[in-house]
Amino acid sequence: MELDIAVIVQENVLMKKKLTTQCVNSLKPKEKVYKVWDTQIPSYHVRVMPSGLVSFAIFYRVNGKGKDYTIGKLGRYTATTARDEAVRLMADLSRGVDIQASKKETQKRAASEKYENLRGFIDEMYGPWALVEQKRGDETLKLLKFSFEAIYTKKLQEISVRDIQDWRKEKLKQGLAPSTLNRRVTALKSVLSKAVEWEVISENPLSRFKPLKLDDAARVRYLTDEEETRLKNALDIRESEIREKRRTANEWRLKRGLEPKSNLEEMQYADYLKPMVLLALNTGLRRGELFDLKWCDLALSPDNPLLTVEGLTSKTGQTRHVPLNDEALSVCLCWNARESSGTQLVFPNPKTGQRFNNIKTSWSSLIERAEIENFRFHDLRHSFASKLVMKGVSLYVVQSLLGHSSIEMTQRYAHLAPDTKLDAVQSLIR
Repeated sequence: MELDIAVIVQENVLMKKKLTTQCVNSLKPKEKVYKVWDTQIPSYHVRVMPSGLVSFAIFYRVNGKGKDYTIGKLGRYTATTARDEAVRLMADLSRGVDIQASKKETQKRAASEKYENLRGFIDEMYGPWALVEQKRGDETLKLLKFSFEAIYTKKLQEISVRDIQDWRKEKLKQGLAPSTLNRRVTALKSVLSKAVEWEVISENPLSRFKPLKLDDAARVRYLTDEEETRLKNALDIRESEIREKRRTANEWRLKRGLEPKSNLEEMQYADYLKPMVLLALNTGLRRGELFDLKWCDLALSPDNPLLTVEGLTSKTGQTRHVPLNDEALSVCLCWNARESSGTQLVFPNPKTGQRFNNIKTSWSSLIERAEIENFRFHDLRHSFASKLVMKGVSLYVVQSLLGHSSIEMTQRYAHLAPDTKLDAVQSLIR
């Protein structure tokens, strides 16, 4: 690399002064940025911005191309310390040192020291990024802290495969599912991958950590016909109880001269839970997709009723369209007539009018009432897919309706279409 250290020689535009403390402090901002060059050290100068910001720099050439190297701002540097740094940098340049590369390496070391442990990196760098860039960044950060707080004080490069193996072994003893552990480790590996991308560490210490093997043919939890009947009966009973509570509450209010609340007897649905559950059973939407669903995502024409899951709210980031069957269409039309909060959301939180975070309390109570065991809200999605496959719908169509990014995700339902396999082996003797 050839270096030609020089100042700009156009004297008619060159401002030269000895850059003493008194001189630098006296500089005033103008409409445009300007430079003042030191009379004693070639290439050493200050830049004065219209905002009033003053910074120290040196000018040099690399392979004929002029560059400014910023030493630092006034405040962090004084005229004296900046001059000393300029002398040092000029000496480095004369020896052929790449001062820009040296600066980057210094910054890299400083960042590494500042964010050297997992807690510091997550709190200062990864966390703010995740909250902006990830759909569920807050959930990811909570999961990381809940799962790996024991190693938060470790330096990033010192987190070892053995650490995570020991952690996983203990969690398996506690009964956590392999798929759950894989998801948590994947979240941690993503943090470390970002640390590599941002040059805080040179390599991901968990890059060679292997996930637990999963049984792709594991049983999918879905509602049997009897369980679905019990679930719908439980929804009806819950609706009746809500209406009765509203009726007695209104009687109490009227006796005291208070304005009664809306009469639920005249409405198809007493609250959000029944239409939300029925829509999930008939569309396979994820819980978060239901929470994010807006009325503008629904086309309720009887000729071509359609529900659109926007890519911004979908787990895979891909927009998909789900036709509404007769029950789903009826649910949407009746709930549209009932819902009057004024929000764009189809299922707003009745207390806040905003998006739901969860429905754990109402869902847990419903499942207990229906006497259904080991069944999550997400399993309504499995029920939707499972029943389609059992009715002979192709896995490709099911994949499209569910919004799976790959057919491998949908293969978990393949065993529910036994006739297909039977026809295949029977063909050998026909």
